[in-house]
Amino acid sequence: MDSVFFIRLVQFILSISLLVLLHEGGHFFFAKLFKVRVTRFYIFFNPKFHLFSTYDTWFRKLFRKNPVVVPEKIEKDDDGNERKVKEYVGTEYGIGWLPLGGYCAISGMIDETNQQLNEKPQPWEFRTKPAWQRLLIMIGGVLVNFLLALFIYSMVLYYWGESYIQTKDMTMGMKFNTEAKALGFKDGDILLGTEGGTFTTFGTDLYRDISEAHRVDIIRDGKQMAIALPGELNLLDMIKKQPPFVTPLVPAEIDSVLPGSPAAKLGMAKDDKILAINGKAVDSWNEFMLEISRLNDIVTAKATKSDSIAGRTVTIAYEHHATHVVDTVRTMLSEDMKLGVIQKSMWNFYTPTEVKYGFFESFPAGISYGVNVLRGYVDDLKYVFTSDGAKSLGGFGAIGSLFPATWDWMLFWRMTAFLSIILAFMNILPIPALDGGHVLFLLYEMITGRKPSERFLIIAEYIGIGILVLLMIVANLNDILRWLGYM
Repeated sequence: MDSVFFIRLVQFILSISLLVLLHEGGHFFFAKLFKVRVTRFYIFFNPKFHLFSTYDTWFRKLFRKNPVVVPEKIEKDDDGNERKVKEYVGTEYGIGWLPLGGYCAISGMIDETNQQLNEKPQPWEFRTKPAWQRLLIMIGGVLVNFLLALFIYSMVLYYWGESYIQTKDMTMGMKFNTEAKALGFKDGDILLGTEGGTFTTFGTDLYRDISEAHRVDIIRDGKQMAIALPGELNLLDMIKKQPPFVTPLVPAEIDSVLPGSPAAKLGMAKDDKILAINGKAVDSWNEFMLEISRLNDIVTAKATKSDSIAGRTVTIAYEHHATHVVDTVRTMLSEDMKLGVIQKSMWNFYTPTEVKYGFFESFPAGISYGVNVLRGYVDDLKYVFTSDGAKSLGGFGAIGSLFPATWDWMLFWRMTAFLSIILAFMNILPIPALDGGHVLFLLYEMITGRKPSERFLIIAEYIGIGILVLLMIVANLNDILRWLGYM
């Protein structure tokens, strides 16, 4: 198994397991608080079988609680045969084999566990509790996930602080694509901010601010000036275009060379600088990668192996760092169109801003950071309802690829906090089968005084499950198509 894939897989499973455990724990806490019976508490789903399960009889015995009643009752199987089964009044805790979430089976509640509600309502059931208690039980998971994200962000800031490069400190400026230049930008411009505020660092927030801005402040040739914008640029187009709307300018200097690679065979070394490819001058990694991308498109379209080899054969001009001698050599790129060099990042060329937080200072900073992440995510949801937005949906593969290729605890916790916010927001959407669907019907009941019928709730639950399954199929199909190179 590829080591990068394995590291990402482990991080994904660990992160999702933690989030599901605490999300369902939120439902569990309020259910127990209001004396509602919880029959099952599972991480991951367990159709047909499970990996592990235990009952809470040991817990009750340990703390001398009332013993769990384990009566026998008669059930009929699919063939009509009667059998005696034990009915555990306590909670069954378990781990399923299907890592698509988890569940907390609450007695008397219409959910994905498909429990029967034909019997007489009992005082320990969800459906007999006051609406406000049912509301708290339903929002418990979302509340825990959102608070968890804010807590993680706060602790990350407390332990590691913040380290980022402000756009004003990117003194070599940025590289812009054709669409950006048509709006008035020029390579080398230093981005400062918009009428909405000053940019901090380069990222999605910067793209979002530019897409909504009517004015962008820049420094060009040492002078500050402003560029007028329409205020309604398409964020997805800005990011997905190749090259993107804007990227920080990073000189084409080599950080390291991979053993056995085409670059190693040429004698390239750390700190050497690439000057041209196929006779075209490149002033940055931005330009170099753009040329490689164009060559890759050509090679992909080639019909024969000899044509492919010809497309991969390139002329590289580079300067030796030690001697400042310029060599122009001919070589063949690897089959995946790689030269075999690790590029220097912008952290090698620009001075970062370091911010440290005390324990109590970290909480308002973490809350502000988390709320800003949520605001950006909600703002970007409008693109989901476009054709490009639907194509950008990702499933488990896309989520897993967001984790770093090497184990980094800071990045792991940041990613876990981000997923926790997404999980909280997605679950509160008013879609039947999600927590938000239940909340919607409860609010209707609290406002009108009329409770929707159980038949209506069951039908709505199945419709909601159908919508979620369809979305999951589309998202994971997109992952497969991207992996196969069709998207």
